[in-house]
Amino acid sequence: MEWNRGSGLSDPGSFIFHVERGRKRLKSNKKISQLPLHLMVLPALVIVLIYSYGPMFGLAMAFQNYIPTKGIFGSEWVGLHHFRFVMELPDTYEVIRNTVFIATMKIVAGLTFPLLISLLLNEVQKEFVKRGIQTLIYLPHFLSWIILSGILLDILSLKGVVNGFLVFLGVEPILFLGDNRWFPYVMVISDQWKDFGFSTIIYLAALTSINPSLYEAAIVDGANRWKQTWHITLPGMAPIIILMLTLSLGSVLNAGFDQIFNLYSPSVYESGDIIDTMVYRMGLIEGKYSLATAVGLFKSVVSLLLISISYYLAYRLANYRIF
Repeated sequence: MEWNRGSGLSDPGSFIFHVERGRKRLKSNKKISQLPLHLMVLPALVIVLIYSYGPMFGLAMAFQNYIPTKGIFGSEWVGLHHFRFVMELPDTYEVIRNTVFIATMKIVAGLTFPLLISLLLNEVQKEFVKRGIQTLIYLPHFLSWIILSGILLDILSLKGVVNGFLVFLGVEPILFLGDNRWFPYVMVISDQWKDFGFSTIIYLAALTSINPSLYEAAIVDGANRWKQTWHITLPGMAPIIILMLTLSLGSVLNAGFDQIFNLYSPSVYESGDIIDTMVYRMGLIEGKYSLATAVGLFKSVVSLLLISISYYLAYRLANYRIF
């Protein structure tokens, strides 16, 4: 290889030196150009540190006989006493069972119902009708449970629309929000009413990734709409279905505090009391801060384990990665 002496690079060593210096200069310029972006992220990072990681210092109360007047540093350390005490309470296993039961039903309904609606919407030929239905089913997602609970209390009351229709059919009125037999299922149905529109959009987006030529080939082969759905649509949506299923495993202990807190009452504690409402009553109503912290920490540890497993399964089954 010949080197241009006029350029000052008379030997390979000098050439490599200048190349490396140029690379370092580019990296330095890149860091400087990205500095405004890092400064934009800084306020959000500070907020997360203050409100998400700062309160974790209070987890020490789970291992103390916490007394507010003495504070964390002055309260007596009792180790795992509160965890053992909570596990010996007669209501603990009932609360865990209610949480898992309601959350599992919500997960199953949240996967099947939006999938069914998205398949039906995919068959609608008129685009303005399809968009209109999408908008209508998506609207409740933007409403808080404070508003929706007021609507449900009116609709499901003894003199509400639903019971009025049942009386018209000759059926006795049902106390939907005061009967332990009905309350969990009302929670699942109302949760789907609020959020299934959001999941439906995800499935509709997955439908757009399916190659239309596959349907054309299926029509040539004589496949009807059902066979096209079974052999083309569902296999094409399989990755997103598996992903939604695996990611939902981390919500097994999240039955929906906002919803249940606004709709339940002492008469349905037997079937509607969940871990989050139990923590609320122990900590803020009864003032048992150490017990409430112990229950919350137990739930958080189990949820972290379930989320870790779900992300691992999502990576193995759907090749999903966070980073």
